[in-house]
Amino acid sequence: MIHLAPVDIVLILAYFSLILVVGFRAAKKGDSSASEFLLAGRTLTLPVFVATLVSTWYGGILGIGEFSYQFGLSNWIVFGMPYYVFAMVFALFIAKRARSTNLFTIPDKLFAAYDKKTSLFGAVLTFILVSPASLALMLGILIQLMFGVSLAAGTIISTIVTVVYLFSGGFRSDVAVNIVEFVVMFVGFAVVLPFAYSQYGGLAFLTSHVPPLHMTWHGGNSMQYIIVWFFIALWTLVDPSFHQRCYAAKDGATAQRGIIVSIGFWLVFDFLTSTAGLYARAILPNLQQPVLAYPMLAEAVLPPIAKGVFYIGMLATIMSTLSSYTFIAGVTFGNDIIGRLVSSATEEARERSVRQWTKAGIVLAGTLAVVLALTMPSVVKLWYVIGTCIIPGLLVPVLASYFQSLKISAAFAFASMCGGFFGSTLWFFAGQYSGGSSFHGVEPMYPGLAASLCVWGIGKLTK
Repeated sequence: MIHLAPVDIVLILAYFSLILVVGFRAAKKGDSSASEFLLAGRTLTLPVFVATLVSTWYGGILGIGEFSYQFGLSNWIVFGMPYYVFAMVFALFIAKRARSTNLFTIPDKLFAAYDKKTSLFGAVLTFILVSPASLALMLGILIQLMFGVSLAAGTIISTIVTVVYLFSGGFRSDVAVNIVEFVVMFVGFAVVLPFAYSQYGGLAFLTSHVPPLHMTWHGGNSMQYIIVWFFIALWTLVDPSFHQRCYAAKDGATAQRGIIVSIGFWLVFDFLTSTAGLYARAILPNLQQPVLAYPMLAEAVLPPIAKGVFYIGMLATIMSTLSSYTFIAGVTFGNDIIGRLVSSATEEARERSVRQWTKAGIVLAGTLAVVLALTMPSVVKLWYVIGTCIIPGLLVPVLASYFQSLKISAAFAFASMCGGFFGSTLWFFAGQYSGGSSFHGVEPMYPGLAASLCVWGIGKLTK
C-alpha cells in the first residue's frame, strides 16, 4: 500500500477542486448553439489545440507503466513510434481536409460521403472505440490506492468528478480543463526522474538492474506481436479526438501545425514515462501487479509534496482523456445515432435535441465505462480488444471518404465496414474459443483488414 502525507492529500484535493472550477467557469462562455457546445465555436488557436490534443491522446498512463515494467524500452516502439508515424500521416494528408468540411464528427463525414446506414453503423463503432473503460479503470485504481476505498467506489466517484462539468460546458469546458491537465502531467512526471537518479544512479544502474531484454527494442516480444500493435496504431487515423479537434480548429493550417507540434510533446513525454518504467523495474523487481509500477515507484523514491505532485500528474494524464472520450461518446450518441434517427421540425429544435441527447450519451458512456472497467480489469487487454475489433471496420471507409480517388459507392462502403468489423471480431472470438489469444496464430486484425480491403477493391473495380 502507499502512504500519502497530509500535504499530499491536500494537494490532490486542491487539484480536483481546480478542475471543477475551471470546467464550470468555461461553461459560462459562448452561446447555446450546437457548434459552440460540440466544438467550442471552431475557435481553437495553435497553443490551445496542442494542449488539448496532447493531453487527450495520452491517457493510458498506468497501462504504459504496466507495459514498460514488463518489456522495457519496447514500450517506446509499441506505444510511441507507430503513433508518431500515423499522427504525421494524419497531419500531412487529413487535417486540412477534415477542417475544410465544417462537419462535427466522423459519422457526419460518413453520412456526407456515403449514406445513412453507413453513418449509423460507423457511429456505433465510434461509440465503442471511444469507450473510456480503460481510463475509468486506471482512475479507479489510483483513487483506491490514494484513499483506501473500494475499486468500484473509486471508479464511480472519480468518473463523475471527471465528466460532471461537461453537462453545462460541453467541448469548451473539456478544452479548458485539458489545458490545465497538459501542464500538470508534464510537471508530475518531470518530478520523479531527478529523485530516482539522485538516489540510485543513471544509465549504468538501469542496465545492470533490469533484465537484458528490457534494453532491447523488442523487449522479448515476437515480431508478429509488435507488428499488430503497429496496426492498432492505425487507430490514430480514425480516432474521433483527432477529427474533433481538427473540426474545432480555427483553420486547416492550425490543425496541421498543431498535430506536428504535438508529436514533439508526445516524444518528450514518452521519454519521461519509459524512463520511469525502467526505474520501477530496476528498483522494484518483484511487483505482483505491474499496473502499479508508477505508484510504487513514487512510494519508493518521492518525499511528501513531490509525491503529491506526481500523483496529480498521473491523475491529469488519465482524466484529460477520460473527459474527452466520454464527451465524444456523448456527441456520437446524441448527434450521430439519435440525431440521425429522430427528425426535428426546425434547426433550432434539432440543436436543442442534440444537446439533450448528448448529455444522455455522456451518462450512458460513463456507465458503460464503469461496468466494463470492473468486469475486465486489465488496461492493456481493454486497449487490445477494442482496437483490434473496431479499427478494421472504420479505417478503410473513413480514409476513403476524404479522398475522391479512393471513394467507393455507399453499398460497398457499408459492406467494407461490416467485413472489417465482423471479420476481426469473429476471428477474435474463435481464438478465445480455441483457448489461445489468436486463431491459428493469426491476430484478429489481419483478417478484418483483409476483408475490408477486399470489399473496397471490388467496389473500386465495380465503379
